[in-house]
Amino acid sequence: MAHVVGQKGQVVISKEIRDKLGVEPGWMAVQSVVDGHLEIHFFPPEHNRSLLGCLAAYTDVVVQPGEEWDKAREKAWEAAAWDRVKGWEQGS
Repeated sequence: MAHVVGQKGQVVISKEIRDKLGVEPGWMAVQSVVDGHLEIHFFPPEHNRSLLGCLAAYTDVVVQPGEEWDKAREKAWEAAAWDRVKGWEQGS
């Protein structure tokens, strides 16, 4: 699939390729020259949707902001630390 470079240096990325990669308007196209050829990596914009409740189906734990949240975070860090210590003891 070949396209002619426009007067402003623009190149069309064909619909077939955009669809295959899932690229949509508003995505960031990061370009770099690698070994004498152009590579383009596409990144979607940050979403503006709330993630509130997205994990609700996986837990029944509800933690309120403030002191309760601080305690829950502390407990989670402690549990993660103990898991790591157990891994060291087992030679992992």
